[in-house]
Amino acid sequence: MGKWRKAVLSGVMAASVLAVPLSVYEAPIAAKAATQALDNKVVQKIDAEKIYQHVSALSVGIGERVTGSEAERKAVDYIAAQYRSYGLDVNIQPFTFQTYEEAKEISIQIAGHFGKGLEPSVFKYSPNTPAEGVTGEIMDAGLGRASDFAGKDAAGKIALIERGGITFAEKAANAAAAGAKAVLIYNNTTGPLKSSLPSSGNYVATLGLTKAEGEALKALIEKEQTVTATVKVLGGGMVTKTSHNVVAVKKAHKNHDTGQILYVGSHHDSVPGSPGASDNASGVAVNLEIARVLSSQQTDTEVRFLTFGAEELGLLGSYHYVSALTKEEIDRSVGMFNFDMVGSKNAGDMIMFTVDGERNVVTNTGASASSRVFKPLTYGKVGRSDHQPFHEGGIAAAVFSYAPLEPEYHQPTDTIDKISKEKMEDMAKVVGAGIYQIARKDTPALERAQVAPKPAEPPFEERPL
Repeated sequence: MGKWRKAVLSGVMAASVLAVPLSVYEAPIAAKAATQALDNKVVQKIDAEKIYQHVSALSVGIGERVTGSEAERKAVDYIAAQYRSYGLDVNIQPFTFQTYEEAKEISIQIAGHFGKGLEPSVFKYSPNTPAEGVTGEIMDAGLGRASDFAGKDAAGKIALIERGGITFAEKAANAAAAGAKAVLIYNNTTGPLKSSLPSSGNYVATLGLTKAEGEALKALIEKEQTVTATVKVLGGGMVTKTSHNVVAVKKAHKNHDTGQILYVGSHHDSVPGSPGASDNASGVAVNLEIARVLSSQQTDTEVRFLTFGAEELGLLGSYHYVSALTKEEIDRSVGMFNFDMVGSKNAGDMIMFTVDGERNVVTNTGASASSRVFKPLTYGKVGRSDHQPFHEGGIAAAVFSYAPLEPEYHQPTDTIDKISKEKMEDMAKVVGAGIYQIARKDTPALERAQVAPKPAEPPFEERPL
């Protein structure tokens, strides 16, 4: 316990991040081959092809992995099977969440006139109509301000409102308060109108129209005075779904167990419409490869490999996981290494991010390992990924990524042809070496070796994720 690594970690329990000694960065003096000797048990076993195969299985074989979908469950099963093949103890942790499901049927029919040509969009969180729809006279409600409804009979009518002046929520709320059955908001510029209402409030079915469609309806009202329409919004609304975290545990050697816990995390879900090759099949793939390599190494620290569901909905999976940890587990926790978007050839350089912009044992270990097996890393300040719940729970954490982000971020073009095997391999070597630096079993000879790891303080860099 006398050398730097154990002295640091024994003092860095969950609530004691500030106790981490932050020494001035000391570059290795020995040749790179010698300084890497400590890490050879890990870095020489990293297989870029295996990492790439995981990205392919997730982003091509399964594809879009939206939270709560059957595809996400297939990803969970794939990941769990990989962890089990490495001999790890695997648990699949379910959790439920509320989400909005878009309407399956949206229509506007104008009595005696056009209607088939309209292509409305439904506002997110719009209420449904009854199965038969709502029928009423369309009234021109201007910009939908309260004054636009003053002195007018809107009860049972459908309010036609132009975009602009006030928020969509105010327009829809004013119409509902005046007694309207439905709301049609048309754009004031080219293109379709698709937006959102607040997730709670007093609203009626609210649809969006193009500028041309809205102006055509307004002209029809002016011409014929009375125009009746039937509006349908069916199959949408808040639903309860289930997502899953995958938890794989590599136990410490029974004769050398320090009682400490390390976490290695990444999220397996993707945004709708994207196969998520970089975001975040790449992070899961690196996670799996490090798990494979470390599974055969003796460690005196328990390592928990985690993949999270519902990251794209607000870090729901990682918040659920941290909330289920006991105080005793948190007190034994050393740190959390997180991977997010680590594979795109179009992204910038490797960097570490902490939630508060302060160094911790994860960034210092990452900097130390990177100086041996790659090149010294910098760190910055960013939350918004699965390291954040761990930080808020009192566990030192950082996310490893490449920044600036690739232009394909959250796009259908986040595909496997944009993936760099080299970037994923570099990431696996850096973080694999860092985790092994903390978790490896110590010996007196290793403590005295000149190639033992040096403490490092990475410099701060303003580089947004």
